[in-house]
Amino acid sequence: MKDDKDLLGKEPVGKLLLKLALPTVTAQIINMLYNIVDRIYIGRIPKVGALALTGVGVCMPLIMIVSAFAALVGCGGAPRASIYMGKGDRDSAEKTLGNCFSTQIIISAVLTAVLLLWNRDLLLAFGASENTIEYGVKYMNIYAVGTIFVQLTLGMNMFITAQGFAKTGMLSILIGAVSNIILDPIFIFVFNMGVQGAALATIVSQALSCIWVVSFLFGKRTTLKIRAKNMRLEKAVILPSLALGLSTFIMQASESVISICFNSSLLKYGGDVAVGAMTILTSVMQFAMLPLQGLGQGAQPIISYNYGAKNKERVKDAFKLLLKVSLCYAALLWAGVELFPQVFAGMFTSDAQLLLFTKNALRIYMACMVLFGIQIACQMTFTSLGNAKASIAVAVMRKFILLLPLIYIMPQLWKANQTMAVYLAEPVADFFAVSFTVVLFTFQFKKALKQI
Repeated sequence: MKDDKDLLGKEPVGKLLLKLALPTVTAQIINMLYNIVDRIYIGRIPKVGALALTGVGVCMPLIMIVSAFAALVGCGGAPRASIYMGKGDRDSAEKTLGNCFSTQIIISAVLTAVLLLWNRDLLLAFGASENTIEYGVKYMNIYAVGTIFVQLTLGMNMFITAQGFAKTGMLSILIGAVSNIILDPIFIFVFNMGVQGAALATIVSQALSCIWVVSFLFGKRTTLKIRAKNMRLEKAVILPSLALGLSTFIMQASESVISICFNSSLLKYGGDVAVGAMTILTSVMQFAMLPLQGLGQGAQPIISYNYGAKNKERVKDAFKLLLKVSLCYAALLWAGVELFPQVFAGMFTSDAQLLLFTKNALRIYMACMVLFGIQIACQMTFTSLGNAKASIAVAVMRKFILLLPLIYIMPQLWKANQTMAVYLAEPVADFFAVSFTVVLFTFQFKKALKQI
């Protein structure tokens, strides 16, 4: 990157956040299209669309785990690389990059083996029924082969953005998403491959993105380059990176655990229709969360670099701007979902029964979405400052301490409509989680600024 000090350390924060966040938000929205486009096409497969959609929906916990491992390495290593850049320590930044690259290759190999050997057992545990299991198995058998492409694309792309190459990072995702949109209908309908076609389109697309990302980080345009000498794992380098990425890993991986609990509970109270609706609800939640995470990723290099450079005012200004923009986006999307739930639900299914059920569930499930701008802005800032403990605490509080028990408690409290009570667990947990985050962040942010 040309003179990163002028860019990350001196350019006006508002202009800089726009320059970095616009491509990262766009990249997150495009990335979301991978799974959403699959579901839109799968839901319209003649005769079996609704069952196929539910079957692939049950695969989501496994897909989330794959993405979570990419985030474990990328979201932990990239901010540390930015902080080193702010300190002027390029060697340590490149060593972090090289160690993270090696770690992701190792993780990819392990995940591929696990998914190929035990996907049927895992899918049954995640809420698949006799009617839907075959669709899930067919999808995962092919998706598992492309695990390394997903890992390297998502994880290593964060190092591109962390250097300030936000447009290049966006192109990484754009290449795969456009390919996926083109290949999906060809494989699913023209070649009559069904859910297997959707999975094949996804891994071919991710492979193209992976080639782009890895070529860039080995090439001449990047500031931080992957070098063979830095790929040998060192505890002092990789362990702090994994510790910092653990909160994002918990947030994303816990989605799989939460999905298992939601699906098993919904199967008990509402059957396949309720599980199918959950597939749509998680898709809409992705639509909400990924752009917010994109905003945070755009702000991350600014906060991390200036924290490393001990520029207190720019750290404060970047957080305040991130919080304002995140809140505005969350409020607009929340209003859209509450006023027009049928529009969002109708994107994924034309089945009248599923559409009617999902429309009502969506309003309940997304009731506290308006507060999520606060949650994501604070959590991404914790990570950007290298505060692993606080970031982990926030993630554990929302998912494990609050949401997990509430999935089982709420149906016992609202017995008149136990199915909808399961969905209600989400907004109740969100409200208390955001309250906890605000209190913790108030103290921790002041402490970080004093240390500067």
